[in-house]
Amino acid sequence: MQRLFATVLALGLIASSSTLAQDAESKFFEGKTVRIVVGSGSGGGYDIYARLMAPYFAKALHATVVVENQPGAGGITSLNRMYIAPPDGLTLSFANGTSAAFAQITDQPGLRFDLAKFDYLATVGAPPGLWLVAANSPWRSVKDVIASGKKLNWGASGPSDGLGNGAAFTCAALKLQCQIVPGYTGSNQAALAVMKGEMDAVYIPESSANNFVKAGQNFALATMARHKSRWFQDRPTIHEAVDLDADAQWLFDFHSGVENLGRILILPPNMPKARLAFLQKITKDVLHDPQLIADGERSERIIEYLDPDSTLKNAQAVVANITPEQKGRVQALLKR
Repeated sequence: MQRLFATVLALGLIASSSTLAQDAESKFFEGKTVRIVVGSGSGGGYDIYARLMAPYFAKALHATVVVENQPGAGGITSLNRMYIAPPDGLTLSFANGTSAAFAQITDQPGLRFDLAKFDYLATVGAPPGLWLVAANSPWRSVKDVIASGKKLNWGASGPSDGLGNGAAFTCAALKLQCQIVPGYTGSNQAALAVMKGEMDAVYIPESSANNFVKAGQNFALATMARHKSRWFQDRPTIHEAVDLDADAQWLFDFHSGVENLGRILILPPNMPKARLAFLQKITKDVLHDPQLIADGERSERIIEYLDPDSTLKNAQAVVANITPEQKGRVQALLKR
């Protein structure tokens, strides 16, 4: 009986201590200013997402929450700053984890962070990409493209953007003859070039792909992941569309793994454990708020929460657990 009483007392003390710690963290944020840093300019997708979430974080933290744009080097500049920022919880970043991972894997000049060492709050969403062709294209399946034997021109923005990276992995996995053509200002212009016949194909995130297909300018051949896109349930995944050998499966799965980082909320490394736990709980509550989810749905800013531990594991899988041989192969594949 004494042992049982001692156990109950100990559990009660632990619960009380945890509650006191969370209360202390809550009071720390009251009345303070918290910055959500975005590594791109105002008006872009990440900026819109951050400004959508900011009022909900402000309400949950009883703080002023502002969005701060820090464009530069495709997001590398802001993540370099975040990596050495004070780990006090007053500065967090809403970042493009996919482009950050590719930048780290390819040893981009000026990069001074390690994605595997940040502290994570959550993944806000990780949409798969779609392979689009023109709406009037004779190709209605991936097998049609392969059978044509045609060299494909893919529209892209820059030397290491998501459009071009998706195209490069697709062409390597399927052993297609391809030319990746940079210079388009973004997915809108690249998809329009496909419609006009200037380009043959484009790799587009699902929300943009949905808009282009609904507008009648493009046709989706496949979702480039193992799971189907929410908006393209009638289209196959690339794994369903064609028989893939082991090497092709690895390439598509590795690329999907990088894309699984998607839109991430991160903190500087070495956060105090109690504060990190408090902010992780606040983030989970915010991203499950029905009103925020509804606000996002209306503007096609989809909130799909993934917990911080899983987000960290996704980061480690692609930047820490990759072998030197695999890293060299990815680097060679993306040098175009």
